Amino acid sequence: MRLLPAVVTASLMLAVAYYVYIPLPDAIQEPWKLMMLDAVFRTTMHLASLKAWLGFDHYIKSIRSSTEGFEGMMQAESGGGVMPGVKVSDTTFAGIPVTVYEPPAGGEGHLRRGLMYYHGGGWALGSAKKGSYDTINRMMSDELNTVVVSVEYRLYPEVHFPVPYLDCLATAKHFLSPEVLASYAIDPERVAVAGDSAGGNLAAAVAQEISLDDTMSVKFSVQALIYPVLQALDFNTPSYLQNQYIPVLHRTLMVRFWLQYLNADLSLQPQLMVNNHSSDITPELRARLDWSVLLPPKYKKSYKPVTGGKGAQGLTKEVPGLLDVRASPLLAGAEVLAKSPRSYILTCEYDVLRDDGLMYARRLQDAGVTVTSDHYEDGFHGAFSFITWPFEFEIGKRAIRGYLNWLKNNL
Repeated sequence: MRLLPAVVTASLMLAVAYYVYIPLPDAIQEPWKLMMLDAVFRTTMHLASLKAWLGFDHYIKSIRSSTEGFEGMMQAESGGGVMPGVKVSDTTFAGIPVTVYEPPAGGEGHLRRGLMYYHGGGWALGSAKKGSYDTINRMMSDELNTVVVSVEYRLYPEVHFPVPYLDCLATAKHFLSPEVLASYAIDPERVAVAGDSAGGNLAAAVAQEISLDDTMSVKFSVQALIYPVLQALDFNTPSYLQNQYIPVLHRTLMVRFWLQYLNADLSLQPQLMVNNHSSDITPELRARLDWSVLLPPKYKKSYKPVTGGKGAQGLTKEVPGLLDVRASPLLAGAEVLAKSPRSYILTCEYDVLRDDGLMYARRLQDAGVTVTSDHYEDGFHGAFSFITWPFEFEIGKRAIRGYLNWLKNNL
């Protein structure tokens, strides 16, 4: 009888190991930590799906409540902030909630830098003032003498595109007004916009619009995009295929995020996975995201372009947001890109969004914009945010340091 508990324990351990283990590229450091992170995220999504099926809560709302609780725990463990001299206040810009981080008095010079930040999370998850976002913004405010404004734009399922974009654009216009900049003692020549993932999408789209708006007397001087998501017409780029099962952003999840954001039927996912939705776009538009031309050879490998079949023509009319440059900044014309501010684009090798960032960097450079492309060969999606207990990665610390160093030298 003593053998039974040992057998049960061993079986449970094997089951847990089987659930946690996933094959990862050798270049990824701290692989077991990433496997555990992925297991936590998968479990959260499975439980959310079960609760939604039982009618208890919306799938996304359930994930959001779980992740925000986890972020709150991490924030408490880290002391709620790493720079006690930074003044943190909650207010609204153009009616949108924001958190403002102001550096300690006595920084370099009289006027300070300014930066507006949009958080990631697939336009559905995340918070401007919780978890690693709070830590990073405190670090930036303190180290670079910067007033950081982190935006709490509205999320799915409460809203869809273009509402998050319009929220971010409204806060940017408010922030860039001479009166507001003066009230925070910000140098109007040193104001940045930044964001990661879906936040990088919003930052790029807002930067484009501001650059074209002749009514704005102050414009962003730089943009910093952290593994941004920039297009929804090609889900078969080399990075989408190479990294489709790499944590923490699987290919299927990114397609779902897009469908949710654009208020499209989730049943369209199989069509998008094989690029049927983009089978009828014009050659001119296709050239703006033609990775076979825009990517360096080392990233193309042996992959071939997938142009989709003919069975789903008209999907771009059914989901017009697919062609809207406010949702997909990579689709902007060269004349728009030429007006963009000096740019920093961070990409990770093991990220489905890698090629979006690399193609945008190439197109900006071709349009005459100065671009710093910061690529991490051992990076994965989300690494920028994983700098606090219990998922503290060395790659995250390096990515944060690279971002801060670039802003220090360019903003």
